[in-house]
Amino acid sequence: MTLVLLATLPGALTLLWFYGWGIVISWLLAASMALAVEAAVLTLRQLPLKPSLSDGSALVSATLLALALPPYSPWWLTLVATGFALLFGKHLFGGIGKNPFNPAMLGYAMALVSFPQHMSHWPAPHGLNLLGGLQQIFGVNLGLAAPPDAWAQATALDALRINKSLTVEELFASNPSFGRFGGRGAEWLNLGFLAGGAFLLRQRVFTWHAPVGMLGSLFIISLLCWNGSGSDSHGSPLFHLLTGASMLGAFFIVTEPVSGPKSPRARLLFGIGVGVITYLIRTWGSYPDGVAFAVLLMNLAVPTLERLERSKPDSETKKTGATP
Repeated sequence: MTLVLLATLPGALTLLWFYGWGIVISWLLAASMALAVEAAVLTLRQLPLKPSLSDGSALVSATLLALALPPYSPWWLTLVATGFALLFGKHLFGGIGKNPFNPAMLGYAMALVSFPQHMSHWPAPHGLNLLGGLQQIFGVNLGLAAPPDAWAQATALDALRINKSLTVEELFASNPSFGRFGGRGAEWLNLGFLAGGAFLLRQRVFTWHAPVGMLGSLFIISLLCWNGSGSDSHGSPLFHLLTGASMLGAFFIVTEPVSGPKSPRARLLFGIGVGVITYLIRTWGSYPDGVAFAVLLMNLAVPTLERLERSKPDSETKKTGATP
C-alpha cells in the first residue's frame, strides 16, 4: 500500500502543477472521510481498529478516488463519493479482501451518474491558486473576485465526442482543452501515472498482464476505428492513451488485486476488456470517459474469466488422456 501511494506522487504533483491546490484539498477531504467511515464501521462491527486502519487500504482507495475526481469538486461531492466507496465498495461485502468491485471506481461511478454536471467539467490549467481553490470547493466568499469563466471547461474527450463541424487540427488549434497530442495537461498527467506505474512494475507489486492488456487493446481498437482528422474523427491512438484516465486506470485501477482476477491469463483478458469497453463508452456512450464503468463491468466478469482459466487444464487433460 505504501508503494502504491508513493507511485501516485508523479501524477499528483502534475495535477498540482497544472490545476493548483484543489487536488490537495480534495485528497485531505477524501482521506479524512475514508478513515472516519472505516473507524465507524469497524466500531459498529466490534472489530479492532488498529489493524484495519493501519493497513492503508482505505487511504489508497481515497487517494485513487481523489485523483480521479475533478480537482475542484464541491466538498460534499468528495465526501459522498468517498463514503459510498468505502461503505458499498468494501464493507458491505465484509471488508478488505472480500470486495467484488473496485471501491474507488464504484464511488466515482456513483458520483458521475448522480452529479453529471459537476463531474463533466475540469478546471482550465491556471497554476497555484489556494484561496481561489478554497472558494471553489467550499463555496464560501473569501472576499475574492469571481473566478474567471475559463476556470472550468469541458474535457478534451467530451469536446471531441460532441464535435460535429471542426477537424481534429482545428479542435487542437482553437479549443483550450486540447494540448499537443491529447488533453491539455492530461498528456503530462498520464505520463506521470505511467512513470508511477513503471515504478510499481519494477518493484513487482503487480504483473504486466492487466496494464498491457488494457493499453494494448485501447491502442488497437482506437487505431482500427481511427478515421483520420475529419470532423467525425474518434481520435488517434496516441490521443486516447494520453487523455482521460488511461494511465491511472491501467496501472492503479485494473491492477487492484481483490476485485480483479488472480491468474495471469485472466488478468490479461480483464485488461483487454477494460480497454475495449473504455473506448466504446468514450466514442459512442453518454459519458466522456469510460474507465470506471469498464472496470466495474469487467469486475462482474471476473468469476467467468477465472472459470475459463481453471477449465483449460481439464480440457487439455482429456485430449491427452493424462491423469490430472
